[in-house]
Amino acid sequence: MELPVASDSVALAAYRPRVALSVGNGKATPGGFNESGYYQSYDDGSSVASQGSDVLTGYETLDSPPHYDFYANTEVWGRRRRFRPSLYQLYANPEDDSKPPMYGETTGEQMEGGGSSEEDEDELKEPPPEPPRFGWVQGVMIRCMLNIWGVILYLRLPWITAQAGIGLTWVIILLSSLITGITGMSASAIATNGKVKGGGTYFLISRSLGPELGGSIGLIFAFANAVAVAMHTVGFAETVTVLMRENGAVMVDSTNDIRIIGVITVTCLLGISMAGMAWESKAQILFFLVIMVSFASYIVGTILPASPQKQAKGFFSYKADIFAANFVPNWRGTEGSFFGMFSIFFPSATGILAGANISGDLKNPTVAIPRGTLMAIFWTTFSYLIITATIGSCVVRDASGMLNDTLSPSSSSEDCVGLTCQYGWDFSECIKNSTCTYGISNYYQSMSMVSAFAPLITAGIFGATLSSALACLVSAPKVFQCLCKDKLYPLIGFFGKGYGKNDEPLRGYLLTYIIAACFILIAELNTIAPIISNFFLASYSLINFSCFHASITNSPGWRPSFRFYNKWLSLLGAVCCAVIMFLLNWWAALIAFGIVIFLLGYSLYKKPAVNWGSSMQAGSYNIALNQCVGLNHVEDHVKNYRPQCLVLTGPPSSRPALVDLVNCFTKSLSLMMCGNVVTADSSTAVLEKASSDRHISWLNQRKVKSFYRGVVAPELRSGVNMLLQGAGLGRIKPNVLLTGFKKDWRSDTPQAVHNYIGILHDAFDLQYGVCVLRMREGLDVSHPSQSYVNPGFDGGQESIDTISAPSCIQAKTTEPQPSTVFQKKQGKKTIDIYWLSDDGGLTLLLPYLLTRRKRWARCKVRVFVGGEADKKEEQKEEVLALIKKFRLGFHEVEVLPDIYQKPQPGNVHQFENMVSRFRLDTNAKQDSESVPPRQQEEPGMITDQDLERNKTKSLRQIRLNEVLQDYSREAALIVVTMPVGRRGVCPSTLFLAWLDILSRDLRPPVLLVRGNQENVLTFYCQ
Repeated sequence: MELPVASDSVALAAYRPRVALSVGNGKATPGGFNESGYYQSYDDGSSVASQGSDVLTGYETLDSPPHYDFYANTEVWGRRRRFRPSLYQLYANPEDDSKPPMYGETTGEQMEGGGSSEEDEDELKEPPPEPPRFGWVQGVMIRCMLNIWGVILYLRLPWITAQAGIGLTWVIILLSSLITGITGMSASAIATNGKVKGGGTYFLISRSLGPELGGSIGLIFAFANAVAVAMHTVGFAETVTVLMRENGAVMVDSTNDIRIIGVITVTCLLGISMAGMAWESKAQILFFLVIMVSFASYIVGTILPASPQKQAKGFFSYKADIFAANFVPNWRGTEGSFFGMFSIFFPSATGILAGANISGDLKNPTVAIPRGTLMAIFWTTFSYLIITATIGSCVVRDASGMLNDTLSPSSSSEDCVGLTCQYGWDFSECIKNSTCTYGISNYYQSMSMVSAFAPLITAGIFGATLSSALACLVSAPKVFQCLCKDKLYPLIGFFGKGYGKNDEPLRGYLLTYIIAACFILIAELNTIAPIISNFFLASYSLINFSCFHASITNSPGWRPSFRFYNKWLSLLGAVCCAVIMFLLNWWAALIAFGIVIFLLGYSLYKKPAVNWGSSMQAGSYNIALNQCVGLNHVEDHVKNYRPQCLVLTGPPSSRPALVDLVNCFTKSLSLMMCGNVVTADSSTAVLEKASSDRHISWLNQRKVKSFYRGVVAPELRSGVNMLLQGAGLGRIKPNVLLTGFKKDWRSDTPQAVHNYIGILHDAFDLQYGVCVLRMREGLDVSHPSQSYVNPGFDGGQESIDTISAPSCIQAKTTEPQPSTVFQKKQGKKTIDIYWLSDDGGLTLLLPYLLTRRKRWARCKVRVFVGGEADKKEEQKEEVLALIKKFRLGFHEVEVLPDIYQKPQPGNVHQFENMVSRFRLDTNAKQDSESVPPRQQEEPGMITDQDLERNKTKSLRQIRLNEVLQDYSREAALIVVTMPVGRRGVCPSTLFLAWLDILSRDLRPPVLLVRGNQENVLTFYCQ
């Protein structure tokens, strides 16, 4: 919805929050902007603040009291959404015509302005239809209870009681419920830590742990639910098939009958699901009532007196002796063990996430999920305990089912074996021969036998299987739809489309139906069932881990309203779920973990462009912070020295070659920080230009692991000084400054040259190493006509203009990624190192780090040193022995005695012409005392005394350039120890002339390096 415009002019008032239209008339008050009317943004035009800000504060103000709209991402029907004023709107001058920064609190609709259209008013006449929403009882508790109750309750719980005894069966039930209860509390904590939308388990895990783990679990959880539809449907079909066979009704054969009945059943369930959540919920209530009636029938049956037919099958109503005998375990068969029974029972305790999976259809998920899930766990646990105690108190373990097995008066009671002898029944023969067909150890249908009306138990089995199938049939598409909308994986977005007022995933329903039908046609799911159980357990484990991880990171954003959880219990629950996965089936657990790891690896590789404020982000911050603080307790050591580089790139996209070179020897090794100095007066727009996120985006697109830091300063040198002193954190701070060569120095002012050299001196003062890169084709690609122009160095108009509105918009566009020579494979070229002065070893270390990269690995490194002609071999062996001790792998050393020769006169003359513009005219008539004031007025100017004093060094740089031309014309890179000009002795312009004449007219890139005269290499092991 667009907000009305108060003014069409580009002024501050145009960007203040607009007075919202009343729904009644839809018209704004004409005239200028009235700040006191800012608050009148409700549908009736009234609020606490609308009585007039003068009454509350005594003066007109834009400051607004707290309001829901300021924190919400959606609008409430019936009134315009309110917006918090930005900081710029509060403190800026109202007469200021500059636009506010794009990162302000206002929205794009406010920035654009424009009146409210008649179409918008028409849209507000009728409220949007509200889809059906469910409370915690119908939406969560009943749904979870139905999904927890299953076939195991009716057909396996009596048998487990016979095997483990009542006591250990209670332990199994309570242990299972403890794990699911911990998971329920963890899920409740996550669900109450913010507004929950659709997506259920996937939404909870992904928004807590991030898209990597959340996406993998979401995909397998949705698939597991789809296959679980087939499992429950086949369970129903098998029961129907048995009943048909007992009554002599067979369609084809047992296997095909299961397939036919299963497909027909799942088709009917699909129709109920696609009819809408309202119909599905009504069907669930019907199933719930059927199960409740079956339970009632069972309880009544245990109270009724036992008939002879039931006594023959082992039922004798409540007996203390039977309870005592069945309280202790009686293990039988290969599965007769505690963990064997636990693995069989535990799947019947799962299903606690059925309510959370339809979180988008709940009235208040943050209340419904905790209350409904925990209540479902409590009541189902209670029902399991009651059934175990009652069945174990009424039915013996072994019975023959034959009415003639009564104990006759003539037979001896001493020969009778078993507890039933005192009740007049003799099952000794079948007990000794292990041929008893009844009793809770042998007869799976014991609950039907005990029940007052056996068909009600069969109806309960139908209700449990069909309700679980229906719950899974609804859960799978809902979870999968949310996953599709997040676009974490390719080729699945088609299934994310929703239909109707409730956004029903009809395509997801059809996909789930197809998957379920395919598995139903197999009609044998004994090998697939453990995998599904493990998928569910994997999601439970991750939910517990999500709660633990969110708690352990101490993020201020972790504020769940559900307080009854403990991070260590959540961790215990996560570990227990992982252990149970292997107890159930070790190979199925390995498959589940393998799929999770594969999908996790895919997500980590693709790096989905989503930001959900996950606990992984908070954990990364905690780890980084603790490690940085921990480094304060560790003293620096030369063995651990790393070149941590502050690179004066300006906007990184303007000097890609400089970025790529430094990235070659810092990637995955040390710190790289791109620095940008914007020379202008401080203003909001200029600050935005310096700190724009587009620079980080450009670095990320180029896959350069670097930080970015921009500052605003009145001139370049002071800005760089801010970076030199303030960049970094603790011991993770730059120790090497890299910059480009200032090629246009001859046409610039002496002051600009003095500032440039002053930056190098400032770096030396702060114990930085210094590197200067010069390339023949230039560094700056942002201004083709000025290849070497650094906007900061040259102080051109382009570098100080404040950012305009169009440039703000252009900042969002993708900047080009030009290729550079440092991105290409260098082949079998050479890296030539001119180690002319010992600077601590930085001149050797940087080329060594380059050779560790693939694109530089084939380059041969040559080390050139100065020496004397008569001691050439001796000096070569000395340098080679020293380099070998450093273990750098450099094997070629050459001594250059000719660097001390005089340069050619033509080159000397060229150097003199180079500095002639910066020489002071000190003729004989001029008083010598007048020179210092002139030099003070124009720092960096060169006198005849300066030239004479530094003549030797000047000639050496000229000669060295001639040597470079002879030896390194075809090298991939030339690394030269940078000369140092003494402050107060060597003028700035003369020093820069040395650097210029040293590196001029060379085809390869030249890197001038000067360490801080402290060791960065060592041949000691401590």
